[in-house]
Amino acid sequence: MEQLIRSAESQLARLNVPLTLRLPGGQVLGHGAADVTLEFSRWPAVALLAAGQIGKIAEGFVEDRIRIEGAMRDVMNVAARLVPGSPVPETSSLWQRIWRRTRSAAVHSIERDAAQIQFHYDVSDDFYALWLDPKRVYSCAYFADPSMTLDQAQEAKLDHICRKLMLQPGERFLDIGSGWGALLLWAAEHYGVDATGITLSKNQHAHVTRLIADKGLQSRVRVDLCDYRDLPVGPGYDKIASVGMIEHVGQANLGAYFAKIHTLLTPGGLVLNHGITAASPQAGQLGAGIGDFIEKYIFPGGELLHVSHLLREGAAAGLEMLDTENLRPHYGRTLWAWSDALESQLDAALVALRSNGSSQVQAERMLRAYRLYLAGSAMSFERGWLALHQMLAARPAGTNRYNDPPGAQSPYPFTRKYMYA
Repeated sequence: MEQLIRSAESQLARLNVPLTLRLPGGQVLGHGAADVTLEFSRWPAVALLAAGQIGKIAEGFVEDRIRIEGAMRDVMNVAARLVPGSPVPETSSLWQRIWRRTRSAAVHSIERDAAQIQFHYDVSDDFYALWLDPKRVYSCAYFADPSMTLDQAQEAKLDHICRKLMLQPGERFLDIGSGWGALLLWAAEHYGVDATGITLSKNQHAHVTRLIADKGLQSRVRVDLCDYRDLPVGPGYDKIASVGMIEHVGQANLGAYFAKIHTLLTPGGLVLNHGITAASPQAGQLGAGIGDFIEKYIFPGGELLHVSHLLREGAAAGLEMLDTENLRPHYGRTLWAWSDALESQLDAALVALRSNGSSQVQAERMLRAYRLYLAGSAMSFERGWLALHQMLAARPAGTNRYNDPPGAQSPYPFTRKYMYA
């Protein structure tokens, strides 16, 4: 125990932040008036502090073996200093790459993907409604003006996507992973498209179905409980969006995913893919146990790849890249807005989680996980450990490879001016 205490004291000295440690034996180390306090109920958890295993410390908090006191922004300031260097892998061995691809193929069957999506998105609609904007847009906002509220920035993001896709009245629009329907309905109501959304979340499907009926849009808006791999190949879509969904596709399925999009697009059609990307070409998940924590408690089966990997896979499937935009700082601000909103309503959040059939213990565990997930993700985007890219591409036409009709070209203009006008 003495060695662990000395290790904890050494870590405190190295961090040089106002942090208090309460150890299992009753000892108190650190600053008496610290912004953050860690209270350990077991000695093995103390060893995690010295090792910089942030993911394991987070797991200890979720499982109530470690108590954390303090505002989440202060907690994340301490957490960032605990990491021994950046958690973004700089290199990966051949065997690591083979293992990641093998695992990816194993965990992304249609059945497992449905279960993994429902694990996260079907937690409780009431819970998500507490900290998302009124439209429940569960993806990075676009702060076109720094003074924007989250609600305004989410509407700006919806419009930013529609502008990039140059949606026109009467066009057939597909939203892959349509969530609670915000983009689907925005595109239909503001741009007059015939819109189809797909999701694997039963809660989201029921919610959007009700919204479509309430708005009287059944004639030109629909949502299906459907995997993208099961989408029928019909007359084709003029425009396709995929927002916050590619993280669930898996490395092993990326080629098939982009090939499916190519098949679904009409010649000259546009697709916008909006998703979280890894900060390093070598990254499979964040190190220091952070990726393992996310996999266990938040997004089972989630995989992040570098934007260069996504661009390569899209090009191999026959999609021509037109525009790529990194919105990393926007996601940091979005996540802090979500985190602050959740932190201000912790009691209501427990009630919402219980309403979905969870026990008190399960609800408390889930709430602790989400508190760390939102704040930790905000910190990760701020520090450049994660990124967020919007990638706009077209299905080029007039080539023998795809037997498209000659002369069918993407309508994409020569400059970006139209996006911001």
